[in-house]
Amino acid sequence: MSANLLDAIGRRTVRLTPLVPVPEGCVIVAPEAVKIEAVGKVSTLRKLGVVARVAGQRAGRNRTLGAAVGAARTTFRSFARAGHQLWLEVTGTVFLVMAVFGGVTGFREYTKYTAGQATLGRVVIVACFTLTFAWFGLSSFTRARRKSQRS
Repeated sequence: MSANLLDAIGRRTVRLTPLVPVPEGCVIVAPEAVKIEAVGKVSTLRKLGVVARVAGQRAGRNRTLGAAVGAARTTFRSFARAGHQLWLEVTGTVFLVMAVFGGVTGFREYTKYTAGQATLGRVVIVACFTLTFAWFGLSSFTRARRKSQRS
């Protein structure tokens, strides 16, 4: 006489031999048995966290490692500062070039307007575009200059 033991979701877990006396039918294993695996994983993750924290504390006491981390941090800050300055200058240049193109187009539209071939609205739109991009370009350069003076 053999019976099938089922886990919490109904899968077969153990096939009993006729030597083990089990009542007729199936026996369901408690749901807590399935959760034991999840607890083991959490426990392993906690252990890894503790090991990482202890390793970090011991590394903090090492003067060579602390100096290397400080050097890396200083180098990163320097590159970040220079990169931001370069970003401001490049975007300022792009905006000023677009403003120059807008100015050339504005001059062309103004000559068409005086000849009676264009409307005043087109001239106003081009003038707004040119002034806006000139403002963006100049403000980007002034921000870059202020940033370099602070450093």
